[in-house]
Amino acid sequence: MAQEKSHESCHLVQDEEIERIEIDLLLEAMFRYYGYDFRNYAFPFIQRRINHRVQIERLSSISALQEKILRDPGVMARLLSDFSINVTEMFRDPPFFKSIRTKVIPLLKDNPSIKIWHVGCSSGEEVYSMAILLQEEGIYDKTRIYATDINKNILEKAKQGTFPLEGMKLYTKNYMEAGGKQAFSEYYKAVDDKVCFHPFLQKNIVFAQHNVVSDHSFNEFDMIICRNVLIYFNKNLQNDVHQLIYESLSSSGFLGLGKREGVKFTRYEDCYGEFDGPERLYRKVK
Repeated sequence: MAQEKSHESCHLVQDEEIERIEIDLLLEAMFRYYGYDFRNYAFPFIQRRINHRVQIERLSSISALQEKILRDPGVMARLLSDFSINVTEMFRDPPFFKSIRTKVIPLLKDNPSIKIWHVGCSSGEEVYSMAILLQEEGIYDKTRIYATDINKNILEKAKQGTFPLEGMKLYTKNYMEAGGKQAFSEYYKAVDDKVCFHPFLQKNIVFAQHNVVSDHSFNEFDMIICRNVLIYFNKNLQNDVHQLIYESLSSSGFLGLGKREGVKFTRYEDCYGEFDGPERLYRKVK
């Protein structure tokens, strides 16, 4: 009996080792053929997404998926979509937006122009939230918001500014908790089961495809919002992305991270001051 368990354990270790090799080879193939670099993403996340795609495509192994993506760009596009996590909502985490409204904006108001970068903007809900906030604080006209994501398809959705009507009850609640100053419904019109946000909110938003893993800094920003992106990276990649963010922030610029993220234990820990600790808002100090 003990010998049987030992054999089972040995086979399990071998299977795990083979799967790791298959995943490493798949990620290497994606990088070398398509230029997308997921080699330093958190392994459990990548493992779950790849196995999900293997099942959906009804393939026998990860190696079979590798062959598929190299020969069928459609499969590659679907896998890329699997790697792109699109969990967002209008005024997500209302205290975060309220802190920006009450603490950050007063320090940016006198700037002749303001540049904000939303990293991993997904379908755009938080970007439109920021536009509304800036409009209410009287500084949207002099602000340019750069909203980027690795996923081209989700960016096209974001550009439309159209969202399901069923989400508006929650979004209205979030908006009010974030310090909203008027009726949220004034910012959109309902069409059937969807709402369309008014075009003036889009006038100072630039949507663009950008990969923080492999692409360079493209501007200098007064504020960078990078929420719930770093949690999918391993430590080395987190440090690399923090370098990109640091190099992209202006002197005394602001950085907003997700609830499970921070600057502690990164190479840039000493470069920031904690501006609003509970809301993961930091300010560049050197």
